[in-house]
Amino acid sequence: MGVATSHPVRASVLIPAHDEADWLPGCLGALMQSDPVAGGVEVIVIANGCRDNTAEVAWGVAPDCAARGWSMQVIDLAEGGKLGALNAGEAAASGAVLIYLDADVRVSPPLLGQLVEALDGAAPRYGSGVPRVTTTGESWVLKHYTGFWCTTPFMTVGVPGFGIFAMNRAGRARWGAWPDIISDDTFARLNFAPEERIAVPATYDWPMIEGFAPLVRVRRRQDIGVEEVETLYPDLMRNDDPHDQAPPLWRRALSDPLGFAVFITVRLAIRAPILRSSNRWVRGR
Repeated sequence: MGVATSHPVRASVLIPAHDEADWLPGCLGALMQSDPVAGGVEVIVIANGCRDNTAEVAWGVAPDCAARGWSMQVIDLAEGGKLGALNAGEAAASGAVLIYLDADVRVSPPLLGQLVEALDGAAPRYGSGVPRVTTTGESWVLKHYTGFWCTTPFMTVGVPGFGIFAMNRAGRARWGAWPDIISDDTFARLNFAPEERIAVPATYDWPMIEGFAPLVRVRRRQDIGVEEVETLYPDLMRNDDPHDQAPPLWRRALSDPLGFAVFITVRLAIRAPILRSSNRWVRGR
């Protein structure tokens, strides 16, 4: 399945969604509050393997898209799978800039426009905004884990790109169809050298999973996904960020000893056989 090459609109927003009827209204509602984007935007929701009314929820936003002068497509796939959804969405996309958005993420109004302005050009470029990690519960464990995780090199060096990332057509031409891997965001990011990755100042809200056991499962899945990319595509690791630019672990631990203790507890649980799942696609929400 190829990627469309004509560009009648400036940006395509691709939203793969599997049973996301509860999260999608917030995601699309925030998207509809975006600042104007010169050249036009198309929104493509790819409902894949859904057992709920994700597709119907997406279509409910079509009038808002039309009122903005944007277009909307909803692709309803019988088979679930994020990578298949991305391939199907790209085949229908016509934008010069491709923006990949998770259905539980809420963008701030300037984000789309800033990404388009930064990436719409001839040189291969990748970009994302500034993540604001949110929690909805009152768990002190989650609060302290999140606080310390946000000080890690992954979060503080370079462009993390989880939840939303974007690239122009020259960048997307670096590979064919999306491979069958867990961590699509890691794969995409590492196809670009650090100097080709652009962090725009606009923010987006990304929800941290609630509950200790779900948190361990999701973080373990992410670790496995990164290890998978390292194993299958070792040459891409040359594009990883130089994490020695971050403050050393001991200094961060001294600044937040409780957060460090919670963070280490989660890391140890990730490596323990308990809570393991045979499902490589396990999700926490």
